[in-house]
Amino acid sequence: MQVPYLRMHGTGNLILVVDQRSTKLAPPTANVIRKLADAASGPGFDQMLWVSPATDDACVASYRVFNSDGSEVEQCGNGILCVARLLASEDDHAQEFVLQSPAGHVAARIEPDGRVAVSMGTPVFEPCQIPFDASEAGIIYPLDVQGENIDVSVVSMGNPHCVVQVADVASAPLGDLGPAIEHHERFPQLTNVEFMTVIDQHTIDLRVHERGVGETRACGTGACAAVVAGQRLGLLQQHVNVRLPGGQVMVSWRGGDDLVWLSGNAVLISEGMMELED
Repeated sequence: MQVPYLRMHGTGNLILVVDQRSTKLAPPTANVIRKLADAASGPGFDQMLWVSPATDDACVASYRVFNSDGSEVEQCGNGILCVARLLASEDDHAQEFVLQSPAGHVAARIEPDGRVAVSMGTPVFEPCQIPFDASEAGIIYPLDVQGENIDVSVVSMGNPHCVVQVADVASAPLGDLGPAIEHHERFPQLTNVEFMTVIDQHTIDLRVHERGVGETRACGTGACAAVVAGQRLGLLQQHVNVRLPGGQVMVSWRGGDDLVWLSGNAVLISEGMMELED
C-alpha cells in the first residue's frame, strides 16, 4: 500500500512524518521500517513520527516514534518540532496546541520569530524510572565502561539518557564509548548517550549517540538531557544554546518540577509516497 510522507529535518536530524489522521492506518512492521529508513530502499530517515487522531479531546493529534532500526521509542524532540510545524501550517491561527505522545502530553507553540517550541516534560532522576541500575538517586554516577570508571549523569526525558562531560566533543570517542554505554548492563532498556562540552554558562557543544540509531546530527531530547545535567552540576544557567553538528537549538529549564522547553527549526525537505508492504 502506498502512503504519503513528509521528509523533514530538525537541526539536521532526519525525520519522516507520516500523517494518518484521516486514513488511520497502523504503523508498519519493524522489518518494513528498517527498509524505509535505508536510503537505498526507501526515503531514508533517523526517526519516523506516525501521526494519528488523538484519543484525548484536549489534544489535536497523537504520535508514535520509531527509530531507523525498527524499534519504537518513547520520545523524539526534533520529531515533535517537525510534527508541530506541520500542524501549525494547516491553520495560521493555531499557534499553540497540545499533542498526545507515549510519554504524555506535549505543549507546542510557534514563536514570533517562526521557531517551534515544545515542552519536553519534567526530568526524571529516580533510577528505577529511567530505568538505571542504582541503589539511590544521585547527580553523578561512576560507570565502569570497558574497564574504566567514567563519571556520568543519568536522566529520563521520556526516554533514558546518559550524559558524559568531555573536554572537546570533536575528539570524544563517541564511536567506541557510545555503543558500549548504550548497551551497558545498568541500562535495562538501553540508553541514549550525550557527550557534552561546556563552553560557558549559556552554551554547550554536544554530540549524541542515539539508542537504536547511532550518532545523529541532532537529538532534541538529548539536548534537553545535557542541559538538565549541566544545570544540576552548577555549570549552566536557565537558558542554554546547544550547538550540535546539525545546527543549534535552545533549551530552557527553571529547575525542580518545571517543564523543559526545546525550541528550534523544523524544515521540509521533500514529499513523496512509500510502499508499506513487507
